Amino acid sequence: MKLKYTTAAVALLAGMAGPALAKDLNALIWCDHADPALLEPFEKAHDVRVNVKEYEGTAAGLTILEQSRPGDWDVMVIDAVDVGRAVERDLLAPLPDTMAQADYFPQVVMTNNNSVDGVTYAVTEKFGYNTIAYNKAKVDPKDMQSLASLWSGKYDGRIALYDYYLPVEGIVGLAQGIKTSELDAAALGQIRDPLFALKKASKQVSDVVASQTALATGEVDILVGGGEWLTAVLNAENPDLDWTIPDEGGLLWAQSIAVLKDSADPELALEFVKYITSPEGQARLATSSCYWGMPANRKAGDYLSDDQKAILRWDEQPDYLARAQIYPVPDAETDAAMQDLWTDMIQN
Repeated sequence: MKLKYTTAAVALLAGMAGPALAKDLNALIWCDHADPALLEPFEKAHDVRVNVKEYEGTAAGLTILEQSRPGDWDVMVIDAVDVGRAVERDLLAPLPDTMAQADYFPQVVMTNNNSVDGVTYAVTEKFGYNTIAYNKAKVDPKDMQSLASLWSGKYDGRIALYDYYLPVEGIVGLAQGIKTSELDAAALGQIRDPLFALKKASKQVSDVVASQTALATGEVDILVGGGEWLTAVLNAENPDLDWTIPDEGGLLWAQSIAVLKDSADPELALEFVKYITSPEGQARLATSSCYWGMPANRKAGDYLSDDQKAILRWDEQPDYLARAQIYPVPDAETDAAMQDLWTDMIQN
């Protein structure tokens, strides 16, 4: 029997179907962007659901994109130094000139990283330092002002190495007087012996979670490659966990956010980038439950408490930025050599 529906009945059935689903925004991110405290304000403001997928390491992120269909992803968080790699693969969309960064810390605008041939493809959102994290109740803070203390023998067996070759080899290079910009394949010969000696003096080489746990539980007292990103989230539980930039310097890390070229909703993706780089979004991102870091936008300070600023060393940033060196940006040959050196170190 063929059913006939009146206009009123159709309206009633439509009402029973419930409200339309919110739009979706798909973001390929680092874990700090998965915090509901960061995402929910944007979701409510735009009636959108932000779906996130976490990844670690640019190579992993690029692999995900290359194995995905066009339109699967709308935005991507990426190491600032690796934006060019994504542009080479034609993965990112140009950002408009309205992405002004006049309120940024000047050192982290990083035009040379976020732009290619004068076109801006990403914007810095957060930065920090790979340096020395330690327990100041068990380690003399004065010793931590010199990288030489790591090789002194005083702390043998109480050190952990962050398992990422770029920052740790960069730090060893700084200890040898080698700038990160000069860390080429030839210079690696000068850091081989010190790197192996540091491994011998260390109790473990471990990833972020294991390193953080070891420092928090007292299994180790020093983490080479650590920084505010690792100790800040533990501050409330153990205020003795601290970090510093030694006299020889530290490595500046910075992460950027970009709109993907094949985004299914580029306008919404751009709104997300604008939110993340706004003062309010920056403050939430800086204090994410996964890890903390300095907001690139200085106006985020208006939304941070005095305690949060103290943990981030807000007032010390001019000095820290002046002494920090940018991550090594190795060419393919040097990168392969650095990875080979790291593997040799791990296995010996």
